[in-house]
Amino acid sequence: MSAADAVPLNPGQIKAELQQQTLQACHVARTAAGIVAEGIATGVPSLLEGVREREKELDALDRCIDQGVTAIITKVDEEQACELLASLKFIIDLERIGDLLLNCATRAATVGSRIEVQDIRDLTVMASRLEKMLGDVHDAFSQRDLNRALAVLRSDAELDRLRNLIFLRHLENHDGAPRQESFHVLFMTQSLERAGDHAKNLAEEICHLVSGHSVRHVLRAYDKPVEQMFIEDLRRRQQNVK
Repeated sequence: MSAADAVPLNPGQIKAELQQQTLQACHVARTAAGIVAEGIATGVPSLLEGVREREKELDALDRCIDQGVTAIITKVDEEQACELLASLKFIIDLERIGDLLLNCATRAATVGSRIEVQDIRDLTVMASRLEKMLGDVHDAFSQRDLNRALAVLRSDAELDRLRNLIFLRHLENHDGAPRQESFHVLFMTQSLERAGDHAKNLAEEICHLVSGHSVRHVLRAYDKPVEQMFIEDLRRRQQNVK
């Protein structure tokens, strides 16, 4: 029975079900990102078929959440309505992440064996970082944890950095070395970076849901811009290496 069918019984119960479906969608998207990372790293095309199943699951959750929210949004108070709208915003971004990961997986399955080692390494790191971001989104949403949401914002900067490195390597090519499958590599890179942007949107929505303020207001409260937190994160990593 769908959420919409159960509306006459108990709107509060259906709201809780919709929140669980939202968390499930986060888990599904995270699993898809993990499959992409493993598939790129190992070059096993069959692994990437799992992304298609996850994308279909996200489509189904999208339909269910959309119907459920539409059915009960007028039957709850303002605070509950905000939570329902957050679930609706979440599934829109998560469904888009599923589409982008499927695009990346399809290209990887086609040209994976011909991608250069450095590109494989960087793309794997990007997909793995996205997987971690989506895990943090899941936990931040379920626990209403601002710190985890801010961690997602920091991670997005690293995805941007890797995107820039790959683009420079293929488009400017300062060393003059021949590049393999640049067209597909650049599209895969862009898909992962855009998926990261959607994960960042989710983190910003959590900040607004928890604090009632925009992410900029939250960052001011923490007195640290995203760029500063990213630099401090890099410094901590360097200290750990030493």
